[in-house]
Amino acid sequence: MRRKVYNEILKWKEQSNGKTALLIEGARRVGKSYIAEEFAKENYKSYILIDFYKAPNEIKELFDNYLDNLDYLFTYISQYYETKLYERESLIIFDEIQFCPKARGAIKHLVADGRYDFIETGSLISIKKNVQDILIPSEEVNLKMVPMDFEEFLWAMGNDTLMDYIKTCYNEKRPMGQTLHRKAMDYFKEYLIVGGMPQAVQEYSISRDFEKVDFIKRTILKLYRSDIKKYTGDLNLKVEKIFDLIPSQLQKHEKKFNISLLSENSRYRNYEDAFFWLEDADLVNIAYNTTEPNIGLGQMISNNSLKCYMFDTGLLLSMTFNEKNIVSNAIYKKILFDDLSFNEGMIMENIVSQMLVSNKRKLYFFSRNNREDSKETLEIDFLISSNEITNKHNIIPIEVKSSKRFTHSSLDKLINRYKNYLDTPIVIYQKDLKIENNILFIPIYMSELL
Repeated sequence: MRRKVYNEILKWKEQSNGKTALLIEGARRVGKSYIAEEFAKENYKSYILIDFYKAPNEIKELFDNYLDNLDYLFTYISQYYETKLYERESLIIFDEIQFCPKARGAIKHLVADGRYDFIETGSLISIKKNVQDILIPSEEVNLKMVPMDFEEFLWAMGNDTLMDYIKTCYNEKRPMGQTLHRKAMDYFKEYLIVGGMPQAVQEYSISRDFEKVDFIKRTILKLYRSDIKKYTGDLNLKVEKIFDLIPSQLQKHEKKFNISLLSENSRYRNYEDAFFWLEDADLVNIAYNTTEPNIGLGQMISNNSLKCYMFDTGLLLSMTFNEKNIVSNAIYKKILFDDLSFNEGMIMENIVSQMLVSNKRKLYFFSRNNREDSKETLEIDFLISSNEITNKHNIIPIEVKSSKRFTHSSLDKLINRYKNYLDTPIVIYQKDLKIENNILFIPIYMSELL
């Protein structure tokens, strides 16, 4: 599986030259261990991977007892894993670092020693259980890993050229043309169904069998539910409720999370820690309601209004169609050929959130409800900042449209009221690129370029 994060790891190696350790974090099964080991094979004379989920106590205890004798520590590791270490030419990978917090705490001393490079991988890195009694090392550089994006999916399908043309058309603001647009949409529908989890993508690239892919996705979801039970402590029931309600909440026309469905008379503050846990575990992408579409979106947010998206749309589909615990090939093919009626808006908006996050965007939306004056009622799906920040015209409003017939009245209201704040507004839909009335309409597969 070819991943873009590989180049970021390479950049760390070249710039750091052993002065920092790299922590690759993200949800379980996004490919952290795989990419770390592939990088080690291709860029070092030797490497050792210590999987702390499986490592015996005698290995874990080295980081308690021998930080003042690193010669012994490295010799022991070298002998145990039967791998010779070469100064400045070897990498040591601390895999599943959350299972040995002391090893993470030892990074400061290991990096200062300077003999070898260190990469850590892990999930649930920040939860209290995994950071208590250690000092988080300042010598640690963090790198977030997310599911495969559309371009990586195309690579896995054996297509190395289509995204280059998509980028050219986006940059030049010209349509793809009927044939290539249809081809891109066909690939993108497959991506919607399969999702970006590497194991699912790999299976689909081999078998083209949606049932086999769905079985893999459900195995991953089962793993996440197990983690929720295992690591949430007193928050268990709250986290489980939020996680289970994600599909139904996103099927609403207005996709803000309705806290009242969690329990009677509940308030956001009662569930704040549960949302934070899910976000910290990288299982959800949360969008916050900014109160003003102006520079510094994160400084003006409402604490009582949010949207909670699943971090991988392929997993969301498997959660949504769950009557028989497996989504059949027949249902997936109906989705693929537009023959099945379901809330497409849920899937479209979720995949846009996923693609924005993969492009390192934070998620914000704009919502204002005025029962007395409908002209004041606005709902804009996403707001992002322009890459060129000025005193004005720096916010890009984004509307996601799933149906072939649609209006964009909220966008028009926003433009009329906040035109001095806005860059070119964008509508994301399923047709080819066009510019109309100073609004840029882009096909859904171009979302990851924003």
